[in-house]
Amino acid sequence: MNSKKIELLAPAGNAAAALAAFDAGADAVYAGMAKFNARERSENFSEKMLAGIVEYAHGIGRKVYITFNTIIKEDELAQAVEYLSILNSIRPDALIIQDLGILNIIREYFPKLKVHASTQMGFHNSAGLKLAGELGFSRVIMERQVTFGELRAIVPQSPVDLEIFVHGALCCSMSGQCLFSSWHGGASGNRGKCKQPCRRRFYGSNGNGFFFSTQDLCLIDSLREIRELGVVSLKIEGRLRQPDYVKNAVSAYRMMLDTPSDSPDYMKRLGEARSMLAQTYGRKWSQGFYTAESLKSLISHESLGASGLLCGKICENRDHGFAFVANKKIHIGDRIRVQPKSGDEGNAFTVTKMFVNDRSVMKGKAGERVFICCDKKMPFDGLVFKIGESVSDYSGRIKSLPEPRVKIDMKIAISRKNLTVEVINASLPPWHYEWSLEPAQKHAADSNILVEMFRAADSSVFAAGAISCQIDGEYFIPAGILKTARRDFWNYLKSNLDVDEIYSGSESGVHRFKSDYQKMSPAPIEPTAQHKTIAVTQNNANTVDHNAIYAADIFNMTKIATEAILPEFCAEGQLEKLANAIKQAYSRGIRRFRVSALFGLELLKNYQDIVVTAGGALPLCNSFGAIELQRFRVAKILGHCELESTALKALAAHSPLPVELYRFGAPLLLITRAAIQVEGVFRDARGQEFIAKYDKTTQLTRVYPVKTVALPHLPGLLDFYDFRNSAPDNKTVSEFNFNSCLQ
Repeated sequence: MNSKKIELLAPAGNAAAALAAFDAGADAVYAGMAKFNARERSENFSEKMLAGIVEYAHGIGRKVYITFNTIIKEDELAQAVEYLSILNSIRPDALIIQDLGILNIIREYFPKLKVHASTQMGFHNSAGLKLAGELGFSRVIMERQVTFGELRAIVPQSPVDLEIFVHGALCCSMSGQCLFSSWHGGASGNRGKCKQPCRRRFYGSNGNGFFFSTQDLCLIDSLREIRELGVVSLKIEGRLRQPDYVKNAVSAYRMMLDTPSDSPDYMKRLGEARSMLAQTYGRKWSQGFYTAESLKSLISHESLGASGLLCGKICENRDHGFAFVANKKIHIGDRIRVQPKSGDEGNAFTVTKMFVNDRSVMKGKAGERVFICCDKKMPFDGLVFKIGESVSDYSGRIKSLPEPRVKIDMKIAISRKNLTVEVINASLPPWHYEWSLEPAQKHAADSNILVEMFRAADSSVFAAGAISCQIDGEYFIPAGILKTARRDFWNYLKSNLDVDEIYSGSESGVHRFKSDYQKMSPAPIEPTAQHKTIAVTQNNANTVDHNAIYAADIFNMTKIATEAILPEFCAEGQLEKLANAIKQAYSRGIRRFRVSALFGLELLKNYQDIVVTAGGALPLCNSFGAIELQRFRVAKILGHCELESTALKALAAHSPLPVELYRFGAPLLLITRAAIQVEGVFRDARGQEFIAKYDKTTQLTRVYPVKTVALPHLPGLLDFYDFRNSAPDNKTVSEFNFNSCLQ
């Protein structure tokens, strides 16, 4: 059995949710600021509030991770760096990131910030995790669509810690690869603006339904199995949810994680945990993408994909509210959502005033006609769902959050004769503590334990920041002596160091970034270079343009293709097959390869004389992402097809690598392992048409628009034409977000 303590990680859309999570036993929370996080619709945190929560968490031995996990446009880099500067001063336990450019900026300008790879990066096999280690991630949040069987094979090979989701809402598409919301009006899921079109009703040739609306994830019954996997963290989804959801979900998983698998009370407590989770008002539970059985039933297309407890249907609308006959109790302070039957996103709010029989009441009972006051227009026949209950008032505790302390970075060196502490971010001479240590007979001093002991700062002003420790031998250090040394060091600091003498490195990082950015220049495009790449299949590879590079999927190569396109997803069990396909293509003379996901770079690393292009499902939006890819011998990048023309021009104007424009084709909008009850052409309520294609070999369903993206040439960019899922003569075209603005 894996005896290592597993972290329980909870969502915190606001300070109240964070406090609820810690009260319920969460080891850590993840939270976001106002910008650059994948849940920008949640309340999120101000700088002051975030600093207070981090200080509070560290004071009780818990952790806070910050979500900085959206893609960043070129003209947003300067603002992103300002945010990173703030976070560098606050010192959360890690940043969760998606954008390769942000990774590069953190490494170069804010190296003290620890980074975790967001699930939006789509790491899903051992090859990708090897690359994650090379990129500098200490933890990877796994793609949700990896199965338990695959995890059992992947975890022992991983050079980085792994985190998995265990509870909450699920997206139908693989993380970071969904353009569905963006296609419906420029609100990008990759930028925290998802409008959840997958929850809507769609219409196919054999009927209609909610073809992409998944059930919720609940793995409370699978914790015995999960303990054996070797993952380090279990994540509860829900930064858009309220403190009552967080409290109930965390309490349930905390209880079961604290109950030994062989406890005689295990099943009794499991029943209690399930009762707690029933109060989170979600959708029907499932095991998500983790099992083959669940993949088949994850989507029930006849069911409205709304979350919550159904309490009634609106029967009357007025200017100041609406009425319905309640079939469940409704109380002042409850959170409700009114859901249109179309499946479109409904309005959610807290009940503050309601009437029964024209009498103001605190609660409405089942069977009563309840009138709820609100200033939002609600759809007639809209379904009323309870999504949360009134909770404790956290306002007093929030106001009394501790003031953040100034972080002290230090290097600790231990020898037989003395302990030396060097403060890194202040101009102080090294501090020495003399002792005489004996060689360890059994229990040698451990550097990690020593670091944790030195974090205990007896100061209301200073706190430990980044600490490193080196020991020049194996010594026994009595605990009493070490505690005395620690106390004397912190007393020395309090007597000899002023707050204004500390430098965080944040200002220096911002200044160096601005200076370096001003010096950047775009990659020149050689006049002799081939300016056009055309992706084809066996069915449309007849006409040859001698000025173009022809590309084809590596498992569907054509005679004219000189570039092999690697897939955006490769299950662990198929890695060897893909590696062999690359080897065979290389032996046939193929020297150009196009990667659609980061794991492809790992598979190509031993081929020295090849040209690698990065693009496809790998969103590249800024010049620092291109800089990062230069480390892996990438020669060209495809600008992210969600971007508008101004963002693409700005990228090309600064990128050290040539940039391609996705000029023509049907972009991949959604890809999933779930069983979908529609194939071929289908449409939404607005008449937009799409096509779902199921691949029997990979057992993946991909969704494309029927309309073809057709864009004009942009000076300074190369051209990419994709004929794999759209005929060259298709006249039903779209400009996607090209002439608008990606939100």
